[in-house]
Amino acid sequence: MPFDVLPFDILQPGRGPIRAAQYLPATPATVLWGRLPCATDAPALVIDAGTAVTIDTISHEGVLEDQGRDPVAFFAGHGIDRAGVLDDAVLLAASNSTRDPQVDGPHLVTGPIHVRGAKPGDLLKMTVLEATPRVPYGVISNRHGRGALPGEYPLGEGNVSVFAALEETVPGDSAAGRVGTLPLVPGGPRSVRFPLRPFLGIMGVAVAGEVRPHSVPPGSHGGNIDINLLTVGSALYLPVQVDGALAYVGDPHFAQGDGEVALTAMEASLRVTIRFDVVSQADAIAAFGELVGPLAETSEFLVPTGMDADLDEAVRKCVRAAIDLLAARYGMDRTLAYAYLSAATDFNISQVVDLVAGVHARIRVADFDA
Repeated sequence: MPFDVLPFDILQPGRGPIRAAQYLPATPATVLWGRLPCATDAPALVIDAGTAVTIDTISHEGVLEDQGRDPVAFFAGHGIDRAGVLDDAVLLAASNSTRDPQVDGPHLVTGPIHVRGAKPGDLLKMTVLEATPRVPYGVISNRHGRGALPGEYPLGEGNVSVFAALEETVPGDSAAGRVGTLPLVPGGPRSVRFPLRPFLGIMGVAVAGEVRPHSVPPGSHGGNIDINLLTVGSALYLPVQVDGALAYVGDPHFAQGDGEVALTAMEASLRVTIRFDVVSQADAIAAFGELVGPLAETSEFLVPTGMDADLDEAVRKCVRAAIDLLAARYGMDRTLAYAYLSAATDFNISQVVDLVAGVHARIRVADFDA
C-alpha cells in the first residue's frame, strides 16, 4: 500500500521555506561522502562571523551500496513514489563519487563553510536555529559486525533497514504534533509511537593537515558526535584547528536514544539553519577553560564530552572535562566539583557504535544561579 506523503511537505532543493539569507544546498560540489574536511579543502561558502546559514543535509540511509545506491528504488519498496524522494539524494547516489565503501564512512556531509576571522585557539559556536524534516520518513539500520550487539543482531544473514514513518497526531493527543512510528511486528496493524527530536549527528570543524578524517569516529574536531541534545536552541562549541574553521554538518536524525545501539537511529534528511559565531581564545578560556574537545550548551545544561574507543575511558575523560569546566567557569574547588557531579549530574552515553564511544554530562546551569 503506498505511503501517503501528501499531508507533508517534501523539501526539495531550493524549494519551501529557507530561513536564512545564505543558503547552502547539498550538491556533488558541496558534499563530501564518507570523509570530513581538512585544512586543504576549498570552502563551499565563505561567511562573516555571526551569520546564519540554511543548509540542506541528506541522510545516507537509502543511498548506500548495500541498499542498492538507488533511493528511488529503495524507497519505492516502502511505498514512496518518486515525488516523495529527494532530488539531491538521487543526484548524489548517481554521481561519480570517489567514496570507497570498504575504506570510507557512510555519511554525506555538507560544507565546508569558511568563517572569516576564526583561527586556531578560538572556539567556533554553532547554534541550531531550525531543524525541519525534508521528508516524512526515515530509516533505522543494523548491519552485520556493527551496533552494540555484533554477532547477535541482525538475526538473519542480511543487513536490516527498518522503515519508520512520521504521523500527525490528532488535537488533544498526549503525543501532540508529529511522531515517529514503527510496527510492533512486521506488517502488523499495531505500532509504537515515539517523539521526534530532530538534530544533526555530525557538526564539526576541519582538522589540520592534508588528510581528510573518516566520517565515523568523532574527536576533538567534533564530527560524528551523535549528541541528541543538539536540537533547536542548543549550541556546540568546537576548538578551531584551521583558519576559517571550515565547518560542516551532516548525519541528520529525526530521533535517537542515548546509545544508538542498533548502529543508526531514525536517520532522515533535514533542512537546518545554523548561526556561526567565533569566540576569541581569551573569551573562550574565561568562559570554559582550555577546551580540548566539543562542548554543547542548551537552555538548561552545559554538556562537556568524553570520547575514547574504550567506553570506561570515555567516561573518565568526560568526568575530567566536567571538573575542568566547573573550575574554570565557576571557580569551583575540584574536590567539591567531583562531589557535585556525583550528586547532581547525569552522565549519558552519546553512542557506542562509532568506533570511538561518546559520553556527555548534563550540568544544570540553574544550580549555579545563586
